[in-house]
Amino acid sequence: MEIEQIREQTDEPVNRNPQGQTAPLLGTDAQEETLLKQIIELVRECGTILLSADDIQRKIHQKTGKGNFVTDYDSKVQAILEQRLLKLIPEAAFLGEEDRMDHTDISRGYAFIVDPIDGTANFTRGYNVSCISVALALDGRPVLGVIHNPYQKETFHAIRGKGAYLNGEKISASDRSLEEGLILFGTAPYHEELTRKSFEVAYHYMSRAQDLRRSGSAAIDLCMIACGRAEFFFELSLCPWDYAAGALLVEEAGGIVSDLQGQPISYNRKQTVTARAPKVKLLPTCEQQHLIP
Repeated sequence: MEIEQIREQTDEPVNRNPQGQTAPLLGTDAQEETLLKQIIELVRECGTILLSADDIQRKIHQKTGKGNFVTDYDSKVQAILEQRLLKLIPEAAFLGEEDRMDHTDISRGYAFIVDPIDGTANFTRGYNVSCISVALALDGRPVLGVIHNPYQKETFHAIRGKGAYLNGEKISASDRSLEEGLILFGTAPYHEELTRKSFEVAYHYMSRAQDLRRSGSAAIDLCMIACGRAEFFFELSLCPWDYAAGALLVEEAGGIVSDLQGQPISYNRKQTVTARAPKVKLLPTCEQQHLIP
């Protein structure tokens, strides 16, 4: 079926899993592999929409927060993902970036957590550092994740307990220490009150590491930690669709995901997220170091 045909059907009602029924973890190995293959094919199809996008500047809309944009392409990709993913698991809930978290319960049963275009600001400028992120959670915890970067033709995937992969090849987190490491960070640009602290934390880690990068896509940054291209990532405010699939990739690649204090993260609210290689230790927080008045 052509993408445009799929898009035209997205006004149909979808099952929102109002009762949160719980099913076994993705069924048999064969069922898992079939589901994974279908999701990978779907996100790659949607990746062609990003690659063929034109006249983007006329299709941008402002959301709440500094630099917080949505394009017609975000909405289009999310509509396609919602319609197609819920055909795969009709009883699942669906939480996408263009939805509101307080309207979707992902704590029971299956739930898809989706970012149709992570790195929208990059996308609007032709910066070509954006991706599509899809996680499947069970009882509030990701059990399957797929992230597709169409510009680099890289598809990352993981199933809980079965490792992490890039284009079908197994990947693992870096064995470097922080002193040998590359730091990645997000500036939480929609929250101006976090700007100074973001750069204080970045300096705090950068002063002990080799170098620092800022991509503009948390999902891609998490993939970089998972495949060993960088050693530490943080952002002070992310939504579940930004990190659900990426966090699973990092964990399945042998990395560690937590907040800045080392506490486990959840998937039902905005929060600080860090990801790191196994040899990288969290530093005392900037408040403890009196770096922030």
